[in-house]
Amino acid sequence: MIPTTLIIPIVIIGIIIFSAFFMVKQQTAAIIERFGKFQSIRQSGLKMKIPIVDKIAGRLSLKIQQLDVIIETKTLDDVFVKLKVSVQYKVIKDKVYDAFYKLDYPHEQITSYVFDVVRAEVPKMKLDDVFVKKNDIAIAVKTELNDAMLDYGFDIIRTLVTDIDPDAQVKIAMNRINAADREKTAAQYEGDAQRILIVEKAKAEAESKRLQGQGIADQRREIARGLEESVDVLNRVGINSQEASALIVVTQHYDTLQSIGSETNSNLILLPNSPQAGSQMLNDMVASFTASNQIGEAMKSAKPKKLKE
Repeated sequence: MIPTTLIIPIVIIGIIIFSAFFMVKQQTAAIIERFGKFQSIRQSGLKMKIPIVDKIAGRLSLKIQQLDVIIETKTLDDVFVKLKVSVQYKVIKDKVYDAFYKLDYPHEQITSYVFDVVRAEVPKMKLDDVFVKKNDIAIAVKTELNDAMLDYGFDIIRTLVTDIDPDAQVKIAMNRINAADREKTAAQYEGDAQRILIVEKAKAEAESKRLQGQGIADQRREIARGLEESVDVLNRVGINSQEASALIVVTQHYDTLQSIGSETNSNLILLPNSPQAGSQMLNDMVASFTASNQIGEAMKSAKPKKLKE
């Protein structure tokens, strides 16, 4: 059995031996100091140090990290805008010493450079150009940071302008301008559509009237041909032309009355319906034709006769 007087020294020795070993995680570097002076840098794995003499001064992650910086600045057209710049960086594995000892607050250092570059670039641009050329701003920030932070052991992987936020009133005005522009475009399209409809409608009406006139002409031609055939048929059975014309006029007169009577939606029309009415119309027509023929003959006789040579 271990004496009581030896338990305490054994425990102390065990603690000291146990403290000599430590773990370093993957993608991490541990800085070892001896009596306050830099001793070594230990990479991932199970490591050992001299108890009491050596101590872990700090640990640095070698993973890619991201720092979001929000900057408010003014554009060339006097618009205040907030930009969010995301900086992705990492500690260079071979320059852990510089990253740990040369900078106390690397985040503040990176933020200062981002502010300096953005406030130098954005005032040269108008608001619309800031949206279009945000990649140029990001490249300028990355170039400046790489030149400045490389000596401190930091590698700038990428810089991104992830958000551009103008003043609220400016955004409202931009939305109104955009809406007005779209309404103008819509009005132009509607006007073009209405003009096309009017032109096409006019073309359709013109074509319809042309076809309608052609149909009326064909109809009258067929009516005239039918009347001619009817007169010829009546002449063959011994009815002269005047009697045949009278018969045709009376027949058409009653056909007209029958057609008007069969239409329920017709307006009120007053027409004579006696047989004498058809005869009277025929007499008037014959008188008109006779007068026209007499006038024509008189005009022909009034022309001077040519002298015979």
